[in-house]
Amino acid sequence: MKETAIHQETVFSGRVLHVRVDKVELENGRQSTREICLHPGGVGVLPLTEDGQVVLVQQFRYAYGVDLWEIPAGKLEPGEDPANCGARELKEETGYTAEELIPLGCIYPSPGYVDERLYIYLAKGLSEGDATPDEGEFVNVKKIPFEDLLAQVMRDEIHDAKTVTAVLKTARLLEEGQHG
Repeated sequence: MKETAIHQETVFSGRVLHVRVDKVELENGRQSTREICLHPGGVGVLPLTEDGQVVLVQQFRYAYGVDLWEIPAGKLEPGEDPANCGARELKEETGYTAEELIPLGCIYPSPGYVDERLYIYLAKGLSEGDATPDEGEFVNVKKIPFEDLLAQVMRDEIHDAKTVTAVLKTARLLEEGQHG
C-alpha cells in the first residue's frame, strides 16, 4: 500500500513540532488530505536499580491537565544518537547515570498523524548524582518496586505510552532471564 504526496504545505512551525497538510494520491487514484505533525523524536529510559526499583519522574502534562508518573524522557536534538539522548535525559531529570543502556526498541506513539519515533531503553548499573532539569522543567522523582509498577500498568493506572511499553518489555526480558 502506498500514498503519494502531490502537494505539501507547512501550516505551523513551533519550537517542538511543525504541522503540515499534504494532498495525497491514494492507491485507487483518488485524492485525500493528510494532516501531519512533524516531531524530532524522543527517547525514554526505564532506570532499574540493583534492588529492583524503578526511578520515575512526575511531571504536569498540560495537554491532559494532569500530573503523570513516567520514565525519564526527552526530545532528540537534530542528528543526536538516541542512546546519548537517553543518557542525557536520565541525568538531567533524575541525577542518575547508567553503566548500560539496553535497547528495548522504537515505537510510533500515534502513527495516524505524527511522525515521531520514540526510542526506549532499559538502564542498568545506576549511580546516583544531582539532577539538572531544563529551564521550566519541574519534576518530582521517586523509586518504586518494578513489580508494583508492573501491577499499576496492568490496572490501567499508568497511561503514558512510553512508560507502559518500557515496563512491559522489561517485564518480558526479566521473565526470560535476560538482563536480570
